[in-house]
Amino acid sequence: MTTKEQMPVGGVSSVMHVRCPDRLPEEAYRRVLEELAGLSPVVQALPPTAALVELKGALRYHGTDARRLGDILRVRTLSRLGVDVRVGIGPSITVAATASAQIEPPGGVLAVDPDQAARWLAPLPVDALHGIGPRQANALHDYGIHTVGLLAAVDPATVQRLLGGRAGRLAADRARGIDPRPVIPRTLPAAATVRCAFDRHVLDSAAVRAALLDMVVQLGLLLRRRGQAARALTLTLKFAGSGGWEKTRRLTEPSAHDEDLRGLAYRLMDAAGLQRGRLTALALKGEDLIDADQVALQISLDDAREARLVAEEAADRIRDKFGAGVIGPAAVFRRAC
Repeated sequence: MTTKEQMPVGGVSSVMHVRCPDRLPEEAYRRVLEELAGLSPVVQALPPTAALVELKGALRYHGTDARRLGDILRVRTLSRLGVDVRVGIGPSITVAATASAQIEPPGGVLAVDPDQAARWLAPLPVDALHGIGPRQANALHDYGIHTVGLLAAVDPATVQRLLGGRAGRLAADRARGIDPRPVIPRTLPAAATVRCAFDRHVLDSAAVRAALLDMVVQLGLLLRRRGQAARALTLTLKFAGSGGWEKTRRLTEPSAHDEDLRGLAYRLMDAAGLQRGRLTALALKGEDLIDADQVALQISLDDAREARLVAEEAADRIRDKFGAGVIGPAAVFRRAC
């Protein structure tokens, strides 16, 4: 697996454009979207096989640079899904999408420094600029405009006469790297999944319980960052020898809170009746998701629960500032995976 970098990344690139393989099955595409949501809460699906990701908050959260997040995404989609992706990163949607298209299949990462965006775009063929279609490219070619740099040098009024008012204005701006469009969260997957694979077969029920608790914390954080709540949970167990077990149960009320998810996850685990089963992997999926705004606010007289919810909010703020692994239940820090 190789990582492409044609421009040094010195500034803060804020947009990631991801291209999946053509004709990728919908279920695999949804799982790629889940991986993206694990990097950033702001994901815009571009069906059937592409997506945009806003990275500003994600860079602070993960404590790394944009290109490194692109590398992490490729490793995750390859190792977990067997899907390679082409990742373009830049200061705008146009630059990021143009960059991802410059990567030869099957995959790679190309990051463009914000300060170098116009210079990077300049030598590209004009039809390589994201948003320029074949008919527009032909019209520009007729006037001797063959590169993005030449398009950027032409007076915007002239480009408008060549391509039409709005189309010409957009083309002139984007050739200069100007594209103020935000990434708009859209079409988040209908499920959110976290997984754990053990290094060896596990019989210790305490280790399994700790791993499940860790997954509950991960799932709750993922749902809250995405502004979603789950109506149901599915627990999947994989055993040595390729055996498996799966069960789904619904929550009493939709929730993204660790306390509610943990209680149901533990009941699902108890229902499995493991006894001497040698576990190799677990998966916990939040299903039938809804926007958190749709969850009815319940007046609670349970002071202990209210205190736990306040503590959960405080823990989320700490994770946002210092990273996901700095705080959590004590048992998680002795987990098996």
